[in-house]
Amino acid sequence: MKKTSRILLLGVFFLSLQVMYSQGSPDYKGGLKVKFDEEGKKYLRIISWAQVQAAYNNDAGPTSSKTSFNLRRARVLMFSQITDKFLILTHFGLNSLNAGSMHPVGKGDGAQLFFHDVWAQYSLGKDHAVGGGLHYFNGISRLNNQSTLNMMTLDNNRQSWATIGLSDQFARHIGIFMKGKFGKLQYRLAINDAVVNSLDATAPTTNGDVTYSGVNVLGTKDAGKTFAGYFDYHFLDQESNFLPFKVGSYLGGKKVFNIGAGFFSHPKGSVKMDSGNLVGEDVNIFALDAFYDTPLGDDGSALTAYGVFQSNDYGENYMLGTTYGTGSMVYGHVGYVFAGDKTKTRFQPYISYGSNSYDATSDNNNIFGIGVNAYMSGHNSKLTLEYKNQDFGAVSNSGLTLQAMIYL
Repeated sequence: MKKTSRILLLGVFFLSLQVMYSQGSPDYKGGLKVKFDEEGKKYLRIISWAQVQAAYNNDAGPTSSKTSFNLRRARVLMFSQITDKFLILTHFGLNSLNAGSMHPVGKGDGAQLFFHDVWAQYSLGKDHAVGGGLHYFNGISRLNNQSTLNMMTLDNNRQSWATIGLSDQFARHIGIFMKGKFGKLQYRLAINDAVVNSLDATAPTTNGDVTYSGVNVLGTKDAGKTFAGYFDYHFLDQESNFLPFKVGSYLGGKKVFNIGAGFFSHPKGSVKMDSGNLVGEDVNIFALDAFYDTPLGDDGSALTAYGVFQSNDYGENYMLGTTYGTGSMVYGHVGYVFAGDKTKTRFQPYISYGSNSYDATSDNNNIFGIGVNAYMSGHNSKLTLEYKNQDFGAVSNSGLTLQAMIYL
């Protein structure tokens, strides 16, 4: 019994170290943890963060201000273990609260707190676990499992969150998952229910356009389930898979090189009208990616690099805005942390580029970003300044955003 307790305590200790070093802060020291016993094997961990933005949009309309302010994220995440056999996690908050989504007395949809995650997890031994609930154990790619606490770029590559609002609630599904590892190979698999009120509210028409409304039109029996998985092989340091959230940049705290592959499948998720009959079309998305993060010496300098190829099949010639469309995507980013004292402000310039092609049009959607992070205490307190330009056919948009982030 004492041996088991020591092993558990050691595991919790190394988890705290992993979280601390993954954020690159010498001051964080694992954050707020409420211990329910003297040994620390029963605990509640609490994390809170806020991201506030000031933006300049060079292409604002003639009646719109070019400057605006945005509460990009305000979140609270809590998880607890009473024994090493099970865990419960709760994550709630709001996103993108601005002048357009605020409400006079805080009752509007944009002003409401909602649950991002609520799941229970049960251990199947040292390296494997199963669970269920509203969860973030996604497939496709690393960026589709990205943590919002430690992104290197200002925000995640939007097209990597490939199912938001189409089959899920804000990148989360309700379902069951299994996760774990076999040596250096980590995995996560999930079977979920598809949301029935998709962002795509278009009704199938006689012109044959595909809509992502299979579950509404065909019913949950034929189109109600989704399947997802992601597998990554860790060649160097092993990343934690205790929680599903993938780290964006370790700032030299680890030496990581991973190659991953993932998928998302929604049988008959889309539907079209064919000769007067409704026909379901399978949604299939898969990706290959690679992540590299390493210190470049003992002087605090570090390199972060990521690249992904993603194939998107939402149905024949499907397209919804500039975010969702049948076709393919390539995306990558790279950042460099300048040498310096880790107890002082450190700077990380970066660039990102993504190109999305769609079967429905000959125009590519190209997005270029360049920015710099100022880490005052790792990711726990940082400023990010980013310029982004998007070109899609004859339309071009550009803007500059300054974000302040603190998490505890």
